[in-house]
Amino acid sequence: MQPKRTHKLLSTLAASLVALALGHAARAADATTAPAATAAAAPAPTDTLAKPSWLSDLTLGDKESYDDNVLLVSGKGLKPVASWVNDLSFKVGINIADLLGSPAEIKTFTFAYAPERVWYSHDSQEDYTAHRFITTLKAKSGDWSVGADESFVYVDGSKLAEFYALNQLSGAAANQNDKYRNNYAHSVARERRNQDQDRYSVFVQYDQPDFFFRPVSSLTFYKLNTYLFNSSAAPYLGYQNYVDRYDVNVGADLGYKAAPNIAFTLGYRDGYQNQAELPTYISSDHHYSSNHYQRVLVGLEGKPESWLTAKLAVGPDFRDYNPNTPINDLHTTRFYGEGVLTATLPQNQTLSLTYKQWYFVASTGFAPYEDISYGLAYHWNATPEWSLDLGAKYLEANYTLGNDVAGSAPSLRDDLDYAFSAGITYNITKNLAASVAYNFDDGRNGLSGLAAKYQANYRDFLHDVTTFGLTYKF
Repeated sequence: MQPKRTHKLLSTLAASLVALALGHAARAADATTAPAATAAAAPAPTDTLAKPSWLSDLTLGDKESYDDNVLLVSGKGLKPVASWVNDLSFKVGINIADLLGSPAEIKTFTFAYAPERVWYSHDSQEDYTAHRFITTLKAKSGDWSVGADESFVYVDGSKLAEFYALNQLSGAAANQNDKYRNNYAHSVARERRNQDQDRYSVFVQYDQPDFFFRPVSSLTFYKLNTYLFNSSAAPYLGYQNYVDRYDVNVGADLGYKAAPNIAFTLGYRDGYQNQAELPTYISSDHHYSSNHYQRVLVGLEGKPESWLTAKLAVGPDFRDYNPNTPINDLHTTRFYGEGVLTATLPQNQTLSLTYKQWYFVASTGFAPYEDISYGLAYHWNATPEWSLDLGAKYLEANYTLGNDVAGSAPSLRDDLDYAFSAGITYNITKNLAASVAYNFDDGRNGLSGLAAKYQANYRDFLHDVTTFGLTYKF
């Protein structure tokens, strides 16, 4: 779809939503000012848009953003490209339990489909359509409870990945400085490429007064459908190759209920991580970092205070990497940790802190990396109409466990990203809301003393996105 046509479509949609909102407001005004006799003679109109009880969600969204650095480059080689971004989204949710009249033991059983179409006015290569399918199940019968969450997304985007070369010249004239960019630069563009992602988590819990036993399983799956090319030769100099990868594990937790609302846990996970191997015409060293792991976890979960919810787990990760992994110690023990703290504060405020530290296989390189993230989110419903959201993140991708210098790009790196977000939402009517948001990323190199050939300064970037949006909930 052409940008002008897109703008016309979105403008028409926005105008329709506003007209609908004004119509609701006008009807409300007439109802409050009409004489009593008139009100008695003419019953109030019914809401023809009222949805059935089994239709849990029906939402339409329209956002317009300005992205000042679409590929998150440093500007020391490739120059940042800015673009207006149109984002049209829709979500329909079905309460399957209500629709089928499920037994009382099934507390929640929902399915949602949420498509999203995104256009970049100055870089159509980044256009994509995402199809998201979300399923949630919660059930309880006596001492037994079950929970399952599954999220699948198919991104119908370009199968041609990004190019980070200044030109396609060979020999001394070649200039590919941006091939050593920050890990968090290409990860943003990667999410817009043609791919399949799947995530699930499931548990079955048996409760007793003093303890519980909980078998669990989870999956994180990425299948990139982008083309693979030899990026060391023209016409594909600087081309970014992506590989498939996944993490799957099973295990169990044993919990001791130290108090009615708090439990200490001891857990075990047996898992496997897979990283696809690049074809030999791209890399002849057969490096990839697939591995088997066993994890022992101690944790705490529940409500230490009436206003505080906590779930924490830490422990050793025993890793066995395959012989082709470019690290010195194939049998290594590493730290694993994750946690969520959520505080419900006075005056309709919530504050949450998230943390995760673990080892995963890379989408671009051969060496495994330590993925560290801290997140802080604040929400305040100031009035029935106004709400405020603030967020901050610290991200780190530490690849210093190994260094593959034989491949197309050295993996000796420790990349950082400092992110901040702020947003304000105004509820125009019960159904219609307007919002404005700002997101900022500061990407940096976390290593010092690197040789000049690694171009550490090209790993820095700045990224700003400003967004205006309308959301209508039926």
